[in-house]
Amino acid sequence: MIELIPAIDIINGQCVRLTKGDYDQKTVYRDSPAEVACEFEKIGFQRLHVVDLDGAKSKHIVNSAVLRHITTETNLKVDFGGGIKTDTDIETAFANGAQMVTVGSIAVTNPDLFISWMEKYGAERMILGADVRNGKISINGWKEDSQEDLLPFLRKYIEAGVRTVLCTEISKDGTLQGPAIELYTQVMEAYPELHLIASGGVSSFADIQALDKAGIPAVVFGKAIYEGKINLKELWDWQNA
Repeated sequence: MIELIPAIDIINGQCVRLTKGDYDQKTVYRDSPAEVACEFEKIGFQRLHVVDLDGAKSKHIVNSAVLRHITTETNLKVDFGGGIKTDTDIETAFANGAQMVTVGSIAVTNPDLFISWMEKYGAERMILGADVRNGKISINGWKEDSQEDLLPFLRKYIEAGVRTVLCTEISKDGTLQGPAIELYTQVMEAYPELHLIASGGVSSFADIQALDKAGIPAVVFGKAIYEGKINLKELWDWQNA
């Protein structure tokens, strides 16, 4: 059964969503991310994906206080990403209650630092962020495209010990146009041992069922929740039937 991970994206301390990573296409849904997290936990969810969009843009963690509020108000297992560029950033994330971190840009720009973090904190606490646009890995809040192709990029880090990857198809993210199942299937065929978390485009319960049927291990979803496209109680009941 596919692992269900609701998402909270943060700008200015508020719960927001972007469309295709465009900061000019921002919708604010709630003023208190911690209240949203509490609602997820009340339904039964145990995992949460939190993204500091201010941090991703600024290249350092900005919303650590919001992370702390979420982790003190809930018992959710939080993975946190956005702006983790230095030893200080990753220490800040863990000090404020994150149990895992999602790191993407540094894995492109400073592989040795990323690997040192895996060695220091354990591969089980590190999620490799692989954000894809036109087949290339995108970095720094999706504002820059690297020259890294997805599958060779993943292979390099799987060989280094990575076991969990969060893969976002940027052209799908925030569009409610359905997930990139073909892309995720391609990744799983290449690396069946990987715990792949699909991200981007989920618009309905049916989309999640399709990912489950395709054998994708986990999915992150956000906008479909806030737009009322997915009934979380119904989804939780399905997963636990």
